[in-house]
Amino acid sequence: MARALVLNASYEPLQVVGWQKAIILWFQGKVDILEHHDQFVRSVRMTFQVPSIIRLRTYVNVHQKPSLRFSRENVYLRDNYECQYCGLKFSIKDLTLDHVIPVSRGGPKDWKNIVTCCRLCNQKKGNRTPQEAHMPLLKKPVKPRALPHMEIIIQVHNAPESWKTYLQIRV
Repeated sequence: MARALVLNASYEPLQVVGWQKAIILWFQGKVDILEHHDQFVRSVRMTFQVPSIIRLRTYVNVHQKPSLRFSRENVYLRDNYECQYCGLKFSIKDLTLDHVIPVSRGGPKDWKNIVTCCRLCNQKKGNRTPQEAHMPLLKKPVKPRALPHMEIIIQVHNAPESWKTYLQIRV
């Protein structure tokens, strides 16, 4: 489904979030909605237009982030949306996360044990290690020092037209 571009109070792009997170931030009074998608979502009592661009009401100093948060989206970014077994690139909806050492064998949920994986490879590997499944990893998973910049993450041809005003597009 749709995603929302998050802008700092100074209108600089910070990140992209799912539409659910965008609506939650709006309900919490943390953001203003600047643009909407043409899609709508419904609750029992209300209908909401899906946010496309949201702006934080208070400025966040992005240069003082103490640590890189472990999350699904950050693992996808670290692995460049590529399956770490077959090497093919996929959209978010076609990706999963794989525990290199399965949880059933004590594998932790951290940067060094989780990789981006396509559904087919994840099913093929199953509850085995890469060695047991004869599926070597393309890159050893590590905790990144930083993630790629927003301008690298958002492929301009995939970005909604309304976002392009806020993104620095280099030709």
